[in-house]
Amino acid sequence: MSVTAIPNLTVRDFAPADETTVRDLVTAAFSSDREAKLVHTLRHCGALVLEQVAVDENGRIVGHVAYSRVTPAAIGPGQAMQIACLAPVSVWPEMQHKGIGTTLIRNSLEKLQEHGEDLVLVLGPPAYYPRFGFDAELAKKVQGPYAGAAFMALALNDACVRDLPIEVAFATPFEDFE
Repeated sequence: MSVTAIPNLTVRDFAPADETTVRDLVTAAFSSDREAKLVHTLRHCGALVLEQVAVDENGRIVGHVAYSRVTPAAIGPGQAMQIACLAPVSVWPEMQHKGIGTTLIRNSLEKLQEHGEDLVLVLGPPAYYPRFGFDAELAKKVQGPYAGAAFMALALNDACVRDLPIEVAFATPFEDFE
């Protein structure tokens, strides 16, 4: 499959005026409104750590990514760790396989690192996320409601690895996904 890059793609933080377009985009990307409802609920309960959109040269929102807070559940060295969950990343179906999702993920991971996040978790295709450094082996050191090859972790700094293993709790809206 060839990848056709989108010229002049810009990644920026989500703005309230983007809400309807992002809802439609996430619904279209997943062929269901479940993920869109999750994003909406996470946004409005204050659980999002970072939310960004990709905008093409015509100003059209073509992609979206959201990260929510994950809380260390146990007292110990990892209790001060800043942990985020990538969920979801969405691109309009007709725009997929053009590097938009990759651009969003790379840009947002850099921003999370700049803002002091220590660890990022994701539940997704094991063939996709390792290209960004996500690792199922590292995720085995994170105890929570998810496990298996699709549950992966990415350390954004070396210090967080020494504070593992850790038990975590995801934002309450994720309970509807279990």
